[in-house]
Amino acid sequence: MSGSSDYVPPKVWTWNKANGGQFANINRPIAGPTHEKALPIGRHPLQLYSLGTPNGQKVTIMLEELLALGHSGAEYDAWLIRIGDGDQFGSGFVKVNPNSKIPALMDRSGEKPIRVFESGAILTYLAEKFGAFLPTEPSERAECLSWLFWQMGSAPYLGGGFGHFYAYAPTKIEYAIDRFAMEVKRQLDVLDRRLAESEYLAGSQYTIADIAIWPWYGGLVKGWTYGAAEFLQVEDYKNVQRWADAIFSRPAVQRGRMVNRTSGEPSGQLHERHDASDFDTRTQDKLAAAAE
Repeated sequence: MSGSSDYVPPKVWTWNKANGGQFANINRPIAGPTHEKALPIGRHPLQLYSLGTPNGQKVTIMLEELLALGHSGAEYDAWLIRIGDGDQFGSGFVKVNPNSKIPALMDRSGEKPIRVFESGAILTYLAEKFGAFLPTEPSERAECLSWLFWQMGSAPYLGGGFGHFYAYAPTKIEYAIDRFAMEVKRQLDVLDRRLAESEYLAGSQYTIADIAIWPWYGGLVKGWTYGAAEFLQVEDYKNVQRWADAIFSRPAVQRGRMVNRTSGEPSGQLHERHDASDFDTRTQDKLAAAAE
């Protein structure tokens, strides 16, 4: 089998070389800050520190959806955290999220600032704060939270598993790619079967379950992730495709997907978001044109 080796794990693992392929410079086996750096604070109640990855998109989509519903208290400043540069290891960021992962949120709307980290926790916090996108009827709420936590448990196999070994690992290991491709296709089948019987994942209503799952699995079936659409035969998942298209048609989703984004077309990159007008005036193509 390709990728096989004579490697035998030692009795005790030691960190003696870089590991992680493209992300080797930020991988380490210890937590805590590497440098002193305070986080900026804008003028809005909610301060988001993030990057436009699938995990980051969950929160910016949620905030844009809340604003679209008229919740003015959901106005936010979105500050760019460049994880490739190690911004997540700055002392200020670690105080907001001791796990040094994006996204991280500070709610400064009350007397005492509240930190919220982990994307699922942030979505739930915002849904409860504003009374939106999380059903209150017990069985519907349970269904929504079940799918939300399905995403939390499943996406690491897609990202850190399949995505890493298929797209980022320095060597192609057949065993690893086959193992995680099989699991990702099983997950897509889970979603496809659910969406064959339900318009959205939690039922007839659009909820934080859809907001959490769409950036990962919607992006995958639309061919935006890892360049793996043909490899995984994503067109076979007709119900997931229907759902992904329906969610992408929402203006708030399109806006949220742009925030803190640093890849793709410059017109789709809004590195920082401090006002709704920034979508019209501060995307990377606009800033480049103004600088000429």
